[in-house]
Amino acid sequence: MRILSYKNLAVAALALCLTAQAGAQLVLTGTLKKARDSGAVAIGYRASSIPFSYLSARGEPIGYAIEICRALVDAMGEEVGRALRIDWVPVTAESRIDAVVSGQVDLECGSTTSNLERQKRVSFSPTTFVSGTKLMVKKGSGIASFRDLVGKRVLVTAGTTNEKAMRDLSEKFKLNLTLVAVRDHAEAFAQLAADQAVAFATDDVLLYGLLAENKAQANYAVVGEFLSYDPYGIMFRKGDAPMAGLVNESFRRMAEDRDLERSYDRWFLRRLPSGISIDLPMSPQLTSIFQSLVQKPE
Repeated sequence: MRILSYKNLAVAALALCLTAQAGAQLVLTGTLKKARDSGAVAIGYRASSIPFSYLSARGEPIGYAIEICRALVDAMGEEVGRALRIDWVPVTAESRIDAVVSGQVDLECGSTTSNLERQKRVSFSPTTFVSGTKLMVKKGSGIASFRDLVGKRVLVTAGTTNEKAMRDLSEKFKLNLTLVAVRDHAEAFAQLAADQAVAFATDDVLLYGLLAENKAQANYAVVGEFLSYDPYGIMFRKGDAPMAGLVNESFRRMAEDRDLERSYDRWFLRRLPSGISIDLPMSPQLTSIFQSLVQKPE
């Protein structure tokens, strides 16, 4: 009888465990519920945000932000108790926020600045990179700063914080710029190469990425002071507390295990698949941000 009682206790304990697991599944909401029910996570990627999110020679999304998002998908799979596939969805600077809000994508993994205006519509992960607007020009153009752009045509990528920064700058300093908003960074570079404008204004790291990928450092230069401050993050839907908790805890673990640091080194210090390295050491600001993720509150 004693042995039977132990067996009964074991059966009861197992039943209680299974009931608890079933209950945990029932309370899943938002993005995690969507992932569990569909078995997939929709990731929005950019085609030419080098080295954050772009297409490899085989047409596959790769990059620093893509690598971080793959880790988030793994964490989501652990949370919902099933393996999750990735459905890749191309987005542009103009379409990316609406894609998150509408549910077309669950994570937007690119080079997106987190600011107060955007946070009214979407949520952001902890900061993944810190950048700022600078200018790419052809060498020998005579342009060394924004003050040399009076009355000139300048390229920006539509829907970016850089576009707003340049409009504000033009108005403040009476530059009378003709701003040409194009679909993506690759198109802007092509138009600059074709002399359809004198400069391309976007985040400095993206400019360096374009130069490295196109092996164009000999003919172009990134010039001037920073014209904006741009902390990047991974976007997901606003008002989704369980997803926000998972993202924040995943970043804490990645920072603690130094996975974020290793990912940074892989995409900014080593050779890219194209064979060229951006060779951009981690900034003191980003180093401090990653360190703060693992600090326990006092």
